[in-house]
Amino acid sequence: MNKEAFIVQLYDIGAIQYGTFTLKSGIESPIYIDLRRIISHPDMLKTAAELLWQQIASCSTDLLCGVPYAALPFATVVSVEHNIPMIMRRKEQKAYGTKRILEGIYSPGQRCIIIEDLFTSGSSALETVTLLEKEGLIVTDIAILIDRQQGGVAHVTNKGYNVHAVYTLEEITSVLLHHKRIDMESYHAINAFTAQHQCTL
Repeated sequence: MNKEAFIVQLYDIGAIQYGTFTLKSGIESPIYIDLRRIISHPDMLKTAAELLWQQIASCSTDLLCGVPYAALPFATVVSVEHNIPMIMRRKEQKAYGTKRILEGIYSPGQRCIIIEDLFTSGSSALETVTLLEKEGLIVTDIAILIDRQQGGVAHVTNKGYNVHAVYTLEEITSVLLHHKRIDMESYHAINAFTAQHQCTL
């Protein structure tokens, strides 16, 4: 499946929706992206993982780490398909047993690529970077499926990390307009929303 066809499929399964949605921040948005829906479509999950892999195939790494929770399936498939060990960050530290917050086998000095589903501010990815670096791992690259173009990539890049995005939101809306999944009014509404709601961190 090519990149353009995958965008159309994302829309058709409801992973990208247009309308009026209240976001966690309380802001009303004309677009809602829920990439967790991909896990119910194994063929699409495999495609998403391969698209992410294409972004980082030339990067040298010892480990992969998916940002919880939406990116964990993507990281898992890339790990299995390309035989790269994976580690997993927990959202909350275990209160029992080993009390680990980072699961898997790793050693200080190993290189790790982070995999994320999408960037708005990039804060979740940076939280993961901080945790991995605290454990002595080296992070230079982050792969994401969608850049919402609200300042996250620039913010993370300014911190010294390379961000590899499969899609930008502008590319997605252009393809959906071309394939008549959205109309011109929705297309302009998304562009206006993105321009007006830039993240400042």
